[in-house]
Amino acid sequence: MLVLQLVAGLGLLVLGGDFLVRGSVGLAERWNISPLLIGIVLVGFGTSTPELMTSLIAALDGAPGIAVGNVVGSNSANILFILGVAAVLSPLRADPRALLRDGLVMLFAAIACLALSYIGTIHRVSGLLLVLSLTAYLLVTYLAERGTNSPSAQMHRAEGRATTARPWSQSYPALGALAVSGLALTLLGAKWLVDGSVDLARQFGISETVIGLTIVAVGTSLPELVTSVVAALKRQSDIAFGNIVGSNIYNILGILGFTALITPIDVPARIIAFDIWIMLGATVLLLAFAHTGHRVSRREGAVLLCAYGLYIGTLASA
Repeated sequence: MLVLQLVAGLGLLVLGGDFLVRGSVGLAERWNISPLLIGIVLVGFGTSTPELMTSLIAALDGAPGIAVGNVVGSNSANILFILGVAAVLSPLRADPRALLRDGLVMLFAAIACLALSYIGTIHRVSGLLLVLSLTAYLLVTYLAERGTNSPSAQMHRAEGRATTARPWSQSYPALGALAVSGLALTLLGAKWLVDGSVDLARQFGISETVIGLTIVAVGTSLPELVTSVVAALKRQSDIAFGNIVGSNIYNILGILGFTALITPIDVPARIIAFDIWIMLGATVLLLAFAHTGHRVSRREGAVLLCAYGLYIGTLASA
């Protein structure tokens, strides 16, 4: 029963996120919003909704290990596991200009997360600063890419026009219902996932933090996994790479920021001492790989996968 609850929760999160993206994108198109802005803002927020709802509900339910572990674990899994799989399937190209801007913002977000964690509690003021940083990043990105045909701008426009973002109807009532139902499904899925994770931790004596870093983190990152693998198979390497970098920025600045803005989050000592350093190390490793030839090769992808295997092995033995 517990396993079914976890699987159902993850399923509703993925389905709800998909509905929310399709409904929001459809409404934005009816309002003549540009594909670039849709790709930068709506698709980014929509695909991060599962993580946001999960961390928010976990924090409100008094499970900070799941709330913070979801963000930290998702970022580590995005780089070491998802990007590793995608790079093994097809070497990933990184646009130099986008890498300089987005890569530095991703590194800044990781360092900010580390600094805030060492305070012990991420307060509302810190959450507000993270959200404002995300807003500034999105604004700068849009202004820099508006009217250009750079690889980064093409990637964001492609995200806005992607099949996975296409609504099934163009009528306002249907689009509104799709977006609202998507939000409701993600809320229900997050509640089931968090409750099931807490029960699992109690039943088997596993730390909530470890569950947040593994089952919850990987589960809520399923949309990124699907998007990156499909993009890699289609040789759309810039989308696969940009998807992960953008997701990691949203996770810290958006998800952690919005969650802390609503309720302060106590950061578990285990995450401060070990896991957040893994996330920072993975971020630095990815940037180092990407700067060598502006690509992540198959061999480097294999290194990322091996590193994730070692990390999961460490968590399993904790």
